[in-house]
Amino acid sequence: MNDAMATLTKLLSHPNGLTLFRIAVIPIIVILLFYPNKMCTFLAAIFFSAAAITDYLDGYYARRRGLVSNFGKVMDPVADKLLVSSAFIMLASLGWVPAWMVCIIIGRELAVTGLRNIIAGKGEDVSASKLGKYKTGFQIAAIIPLMIHYPFFGLNAQAIGAVMLWGALIFTLWSGADYFIKFRRLLQD
Repeated sequence: MNDAMATLTKLLSHPNGLTLFRIAVIPIIVILLFYPNKMCTFLAAIFFSAAAITDYLDGYYARRRGLVSNFGKVMDPVADKLLVSSAFIMLASLGWVPAWMVCIIIGRELAVTGLRNIIAGKGEDVSASKLGKYKTGFQIAAIIPLMIHYPFFGLNAQAIGAVMLWGALIFTLWSGADYFIKFRRLLQD
């Protein structure tokens, strides 16, 4: 048991291990949301929150410890998009978020990923902009209460999530437009 804990601790203290953890948690969240009751949705939100925290930690560890890798550069944004897209798809399947919003959010993610690959191929900077970071923050802030769904401690989690979802949608569109404008400038150069 101690060897397993040591291995898990080592894995979760490495940026690539955190990225893989984020991907590994997705099926757990999906399974929990197949059983939408107060306990399962709360647990799904806990797992989603833990995975979302690793998004910050893997970048922090990579920069601080000099562990930036090609694997991390490619898989970190993929893991983020898988996590957020899976959560939104499950929430839409439950009828807890409008499917059209999910289509816009996931469509933007795919389009920007394609643009980032083209921009990177031209040797340009593809790091996330402040707008992209706000977009991610609002998406996570929306998903957690939307996943909880049921009232907790007198708070209407669904209503809180719905308000945050509108903020996420605004930043999703705004940051997506920003990427397209930057891309257009690169084509003109």
